[in-house]
Amino acid sequence: MVATRTTNYNSALAMIQGLKQLFREGLRPRDVMFLAIDNHGDVSLTLPERLKDVEKLKVGEKLSLPQPVEGRYYHLDAVHPIGGDAVVINGDRRIGSLSSLVDVAALVSWFVKTAGDQSIFFGCTPHQPGTWWVKEEQTVSLHERGFVEIVPAHQGLLARRIMDDGLFFLPRDAAVTGVEQWQRVYTSPLGNVLMLERRLLYDQLVLSCQEGLVEVDVYDLPRVSETGRFSLKGGFAVVGRITGGAFAVARGTPMDWGFEGLSPATLVGSDGCSFMELKERLRQT
Repeated sequence: MVATRTTNYNSALAMIQGLKQLFREGLRPRDVMFLAIDNHGDVSLTLPERLKDVEKLKVGEKLSLPQPVEGRYYHLDAVHPIGGDAVVINGDRRIGSLSSLVDVAALVSWFVKTAGDQSIFFGCTPHQPGTWWVKEEQTVSLHERGFVEIVPAHQGLLARRIMDDGLFFLPRDAAVTGVEQWQRVYTSPLGNVLMLERRLLYDQLVLSCQEGLVEVDVYDLPRVSETGRFSLKGGFAVVGRITGGAFAVARGTPMDWGFEGLSPATLVGSDGCSFMELKERLRQT
């Protein structure tokens, strides 16, 4: 387990000033464990005690870290700069009520782009999913249109839709200028899609559905091909995975809209565990 430290800032601007100094000292987006905001706009930032410890930490392991702060903090899941000044945020839906949302989006996006990365992913915390498209002072709450848990691909953006069995795609050019041209590219045979894996790995993505799990290949978007699926009881949800290794899996009660009472993620499987092997590992669990 990586030892962490949490620093509180009284505004998004104070937070980015802190990040700038840490960036000069070697901090990179993958080193940031958690980012949360409270009702007053104060920002809580969780980092490793020693930056060199993060070299050993994989994305899937970050998703299984315990939540560091308690209280009325609203956590971010991911920030994705998508071109120009446009950025997509996934996180706790209550963040949308905060006036600091635009500032946080712009400043974290600046940090990601300055570091030469494509996205920043934070640790996994249970909450009602919210997704926003932000460009300058314009903010669109995509979850109000049903679209949540945006996952960037080379060709554009992928999302699930609440109370729906589909996977949806928005071409990158369209995503930079607006969010009006979503198209269904896959329909789950296992009921509504309740959660998307946080990131693509080798152009593959796991969809957690009402009746089990599906893995799809999105290399040739908008064409999507199914690479594996299995029915499974128990409310398992794949949040992410380690390259060539374990899956970060949470568990909750499947509802029509998503998972209720979702647990913190734990790692299931080991080096070389494939998606279809995950079925037996989960049944053993």
